[in-house]
Parts: sequence; C-alpha cells; structure tokens
Amino acid sequence: MTVQLSDEAPTERDPEPGAEAAVRCTGLDYSFGSTKAVDGLDLTVRTGETFGLLGPNGAGKTTAIRAVTTLLPVPAGMVRVFGHDAAREKMAVRRLLGYVPQQLSADGGLTGRENVTLFARVFDVSRRERSARVAEALEAVALTEAADRLAGTYSGGMIRRLELAQALVSAPRLLILDEPTIGLDPIARASVWDRIGEIRDATGMTVLVTTHYMDEAEQYCDRVALMHRGRIRALGTPERLKADLVGELAAPTLEDVFRHHAGSGLQGGRSADDNAEGEDFRDVRRTRRTASRVG
Repeated sequence: MTVQLSDEAPTERDPEPGAEAAVRCTGLDYSFGSTKAVDGLDLTVRTGETFGLLGPNGAGKTTAIRAVTTLLPVPAGMVRVFGHDAAREKMAVRRLLGYVPQQLSADGGLTGRENVTLFARVFDVSRRERSARVAEALEAVALTEAADRLAGTYSGGMIRRLELAQALVSAPRLLILDEPTIGLDPIARASVWDRIGEIRDATGMTVLVTTHYMDEAEQYCDRVALMHRGRIRALGTPERLKADLVGELAAPTLEDVFRHHAGSGLQGGRSADDNAEGEDFRDVRRTRRTASRVG
C-alpha cells in the first residue's frame, strides 16, 4: 500500500491481490469555506484490523470520518467502503457501518433497551430478530442489568458502552468510533476498549477509530496514521513508528512520534475535569458538544 499525504509520508503495502479493503480513500479533499480540513487523503484500512486515526483537535480526523460514513458529500471515487462508492452508493455503505460519533447519541429520556431498540429499527433489523439482537448487543457491552433504567441515570462509561451497543445492533462489518473515550476516566476508558476488543475478536469486524489519546492507540491499534493539518504525517504499527525514533530518544512514545512529525502542533490534551470520575450524562453531553465544535 502506498500512502503519500505529504512529501515524506511513509509507504506500506496494499492488501494482497484480490483482498478487499475495508476503507479506501483516494485523494480525499474537503474544505469548509476557505479552510481546508482534509488535504489529499490517501488511506487504506485493511479488513479485520483496528486502525487508529490520530491527531490534535482540528487535524481533520472527524471530517475524514464523516466522509467515510456518507455524512459529508464527496465526489465520486474518493471514498470506498468494502468496494462501495460512498458518493454513489450511500445506502449500501451505511448498511455496512456501525458509527459512534463524538456527539451524544443516546437519549436520556429512554431506557438503555429502548435506545438500542430505536437504532435496531433505524437500521431495519427485522421485527422477528429485533428483540434478540438488542439483548445480544446489551450483553456484549455488559449493560444487561441496567438495560431497563433511564439512560439519563447512567455514568459516563455506561453511556459510551450504550452507544457502542447502538452501533453494534445491526451487526456491522465496519465499526467507526470518533473519540470513543472522550471525557471518560481511565477505568471507564479501559472498560470501553475491553468491550471493543472482545467484540472484534468474536466477529472479525474492522474497527476505525479517531483519538488523540496516544496511549490508547499504542495499546489497542494494529496500525495508526498520525494526522496533522489535514494530512498524514506518519503511518505504520505503533512499534515501527516508535522504533524509527530510537536513535534520537531512549524510549520513544507515540506522542514523541507525533511531535517529531508535526512539530509543536500537538494539542488537544484533556484537563483533569474532563477525566474526573463520576461524570454523569449531562457532563458527557457538555464535554462531547464542546469537543465537536473544535474537533
């Protein structure tokens, strides 16, 4: 595979001949007025991998994700999901996706079960299968006991796991997570990632995640792309990218890799308040809304 989003971007092999890429972006550009959010994005996500799209707020991660999910209009041929053109075959692409956005998607006035059932209906899960699929999704994220409580009473970690259940109820081939652990404390973050890993291992689905928590990407992603100002600055496994800096640093981290490729542009750290334990439904909604404006 060749990924060349800047003059010095690294190269990797494409999937084997005949293998189907989960996501393929070719020359993807997207601007908001005079501001270019994504600048010539060439990127391949391999089927079955967990791929991390990393970078600070404003790097273009969310814009790229919204193009993949068909939420933003892009010219034909720029984005393909399992071979389907995201511009010409929007419904076919959407049927393959489970999407957890930055913004809160759970309704606090509904129970956990009602929230997941609503998504099952939206994704045309048949009435005959719906109840079982909803129960399976709730069980997969360890929310069976809390399923009949109002989502407005859930903790921050429970809300994110509920949103994961909503995305999983349609049995997607590709799960897209936009900042899946934003605003969560470390224990809740680990819980969400544990569930994602278990479900991926059980189903073989592909996971595409955006984050600027470098420690998460280092631990959970098979490959990562470091994005800054709309372009990819580095691409590869976390181990390989860190190894490239061993001559300069004794024990480089993924954050060191980002700083090496993006200079002083690394931003977007979380405050202590954002990661405080006991964050409730309203706190998560406020944090997520703020992040969506600057992400």
